[in-house]
Amino acid sequence: MAGKVRKTEQEQDAFVLDRRRRLHELVVALIQQQDELELLDGEAPRLDVAASSAQAHDPARWLDRNRRVLQRYQALVRSAVTIDALLDAE
Repeated sequence: MAGKVRKTEQEQDAFVLDRRRRLHELVVALIQQQDELELLDGEAPRLDVAASSAQAHDPARWLDRNRRVLQRYQALVRSAVTIDALLDAE
């Protein structure tokens, strides 16, 4: 390791914490730019509902909607990571 200085554990921890703070701030800023941001539906549909209301409580629709919401959040996080990396590269 000639010419390279090893970072101490404290310096590495400080770097990780600083990066995590930056990413958090970027995600919050991206969320604020959204017109409408849906939240995951935590109330799972019941499987023992009457057939007449089955479409209103369709587990497949519930799962698909939550999957789309989660993918949107993942896209926001990936965008924040990309922006942070671009800023680091400058």
